[in-house]
Parts: sequence; structure tokens; C-alpha cells
Amino acid sequence: MKTKFLQLVVVAATAFSVNAAMAHGPKAAKFGGTVASAGDLGFELATQGDTVTVYVDDHGTPLPTAGMSGKLTLLKGAEKSEADLVAAAPNKLEAKGLKLSAGTKAVAVVTLADKKVVTVRFTAR
Repeated sequence: MKTKFLQLVVVAATAFSVNAAMAHGPKAAKFGGTVASAGDLGFELATQGDTVTVYVDDHGTPLPTAGMSGKLTLLKGAEKSEADLVAAAPNKLEAKGLKLSAGTKAVAVVTLADKKVVTVRFTAR
């Protein structure tokens, strides 16, 4: 009887740990960009023309970026470029004047509305 109970406990613990492990981590890209997570937030780095956009979400729900700011640094080989991230509606931070290409490393340092600072690293696809 004791053995069956222990087996049941082990099976239940395994089942719950697998679900918990799959619940975290980057989600699929919604805007054709590269996805990363930092803290409890999800971020997606996307580009259109000379504007690089960082989309922010909280467990899949768009997070309003009002009151947020930051800096985006792009590294491609020995080349380095930086621009300020400015809040745009509804859940976007935008950096203008940057070109993002495949293989570029990006570091976004984001100051949230509550003044907490989050650093997110991407490698563009």
C-alpha cells in the first residue's frame, strides 16, 4: 500500500513539474520578430524600415507602455548603434533611425513605469 502511494506521488509530481516548465519562456512571435523574456515580461523585437519596435507583454497580454522608456543598442560585428526607446500606443517602444538585420545582437534596457529597469537581449533573425 505504501509503495503504491509513493508511486502515485512521484507520477503526480512529474506531471505537475512538466506543466510548470512549459508555462514559462518566450511565446511565439506575433509581429514577425524575435522573442525574448526578462523578469515576468515577454518582449518581441521587430523592424519596419528604419524603426525598430519592442513589443511588451505580461504573460501574453499586451502591457501598456505609457510611462516606459529605454535605450536600444544594436551590435553587428564591430559596428555599434544606439537609439532611445520611446513609448508608442498601445504596447510598443520604438527606436527610430536604426537598421536591424539578421544576426544583429540587440540589447534593450527598459525602464518600466514603476521605475524598475529590465535588460533584454535578442539576436535578430
